Amino acid sequence: MEALAARLSHLDPDVEGMIRIVMFYDTLMRRRVDVPALARATAGLAECVAGVRLHSTGRTLRVGPDGREATIPPAAESTTVAITLDDEEIGTVWLERDGVPGALDEAVLDRLAIAVATVVERYGPARTTMADPALVELVISSTSDDAARNRALRLLGFPADLPIRVVAVRAGIPLDKIGGLICPGRLVKAAPLTDVGIILAATVDAARFPEGVRAGIGAAGCPQRSWQDARAALRFTSARQPVIHYGDLGALALLARIPEDDTRANADVVAIASLAADPADLETLDAYCATGSVRQAADSLHLHHSSVARRLAQIGKNLGIDLNEPGGLTRARLGLTAWRLLDD
Repeated sequence: MEALAARLSHLDPDVEGMIRIVMFYDTLMRRRVDVPALARATAGLAECVAGVRLHSTGRTLRVGPDGREATIPPAAESTTVAITLDDEEIGTVWLERDGVPGALDEAVLDRLAIAVATVVERYGPARTTMADPALVELVISSTSDDAARNRALRLLGFPADLPIRVVAVRAGIPLDKIGGLICPGRLVKAAPLTDVGIILAATVDAARFPEGVRAGIGAAGCPQRSWQDARAALRFTSARQPVIHYGDLGALALLARIPEDDTRANADVVAIASLAADPADLETLDAYCATGSVRQAADSLHLHHSSVARRLAQIGKNLGIDLNEPGGLTRARLGLTAWRLLDD
């Protein structure tokens, strides 16, 4: 390949040169090279820095004539060509020259763009975790048709027939780190949206979410529905239960469908909202609702069970609910959950 590049690098701008450029890239494609190899070969052929940028990965690759990744700030892009796949622009290729563009630069870049599009269609983009938010939006949007959604999935590297699980995330750490932890060694894509982070993966290990992350996990299947479910599950998360599968909510998921005004007007929700002034009371009620046992709640709070019992008696009096009765405990659980949804 290097010998062929050397022979072609000093061609005159004639038909023979155009034909040899076509043969050059045909040879590369027969060898099934990847995108970095295409960039290196192009830089050697053109004797200048060659660049490739794919919208799906957000990464820019610049390679010098020596085959190494260019670190010097880029010069003006003397010639630029869009990469298209199925009539959609998926990236850009370019050459960086200090002077006048070479006579065959456009021909070189045309063939490079075609070759890169072929590689993306055949293998998918480079397996980086972060993805173009616009492509992710296409995957989860209710307004996307099947053709647009499948094309976006393919550009992200997912086979169109692979069931995708969507995760809605709120965290103070980078999404790519979270994606790598919950889906090690497998294809995973992440992108920040307006108010929440989103992760796409075929499988998710919920036990591997790092501390401090809140996550709602949708069921595998239709990405649009999985996203809606993941958003709903995220609303139910708490410090005690920071990661929730939508399927584990069961009938509780119906609470997310109640109009907010109706929830705010509910007497139990109003009473529980009044507890927010005392975090200790709220934490005690939360522990009791989670365990259903005074002793287990006391253990989780690192308090004596008699202290917790006295506090719960006062909380029940303030709420107007008998927390010792099964029905009262159910009311408290539902009221606390509904109040948290409002807080979200």
